[in-house]
Amino acid sequence: MKKPIIPDNESARLKALSEYRILGTKPERSYDDITAIASLVCGTPIALLSLVDAERQWFKSKVGVNVDETPRDWSFCAHAIHTPDPLIVHDALWDERFHDNPLVCGDPKIRFYAGFPLTNDTQERIGTLCVIDRQPKHLSDNQLAIMTALARQVMTFLDLRKRSLRLMESFCSSDKPLGMISTCSYCRKAKNDRGQWVFLDQYLGEHSDLHFSHGICDSCIEEHFPEVLNAWEAEQHAEAQHAHDHSTHQV
Repeated sequence: MKKPIIPDNESARLKALSEYRILGTKPERSYDDITAIASLVCGTPIALLSLVDAERQWFKSKVGVNVDETPRDWSFCAHAIHTPDPLIVHDALWDERFHDNPLVCGDPKIRFYAGFPLTNDTQERIGTLCVIDRQPKHLSDNQLAIMTALARQVMTFLDLRKRSLRLMESFCSSDKPLGMISTCSYCRKAKNDRGQWVFLDQYLGEHSDLHFSHGICDSCIEEHFPEVLNAWEAEQHAEAQHAHDHSTHQV
């Protein structure tokens, strides 16, 4: 097994990774959607959003595996971060870098790997969006293009996270003007008088006579509950068809 070498810009790369404060965080729908799409588009049982730390690769999102991290020395992704281009391994058993890798000889028994580097705006590559199969494989030009676009989308989410964290810190470190509410630009919670982050309706309930009821707006129904929207549309279509059939029958 050929261990991945350390990039020349390793210090800057690790600093860039740390600025996202993403390592060890809980799963998030936005990233899980991307790995799910990657797996479906490429027809692979495994897809990972892998971040290469100093001694490990850690998975922010994963499809088809149960582990959260593996040693960096075993990592295909640690090889992939050396260039801006995707690393494609069609059959790991015939690649001298990986044929005796523990991830090839043991679970998840990698044969095919395609890793698309996650590159920030100063060209530090912090990890990859990758797809993996247990049999040799090739990706089409369309699949390559979609994976490249998905990797860019991951960086868009990460950059938004970093900007939101910086904005929140900047705001919370300054004195609040009278009547100003500190809200998190990421999760939209508000900081109460005890320094605790609470939901905005809870905050307003503590500081006013307002009362709240809860529902789900149309855009959130469409984004988070598409199956419900599809069921409603199917029901409306069925009702319209029934009314049409009934009208036709009467005529």
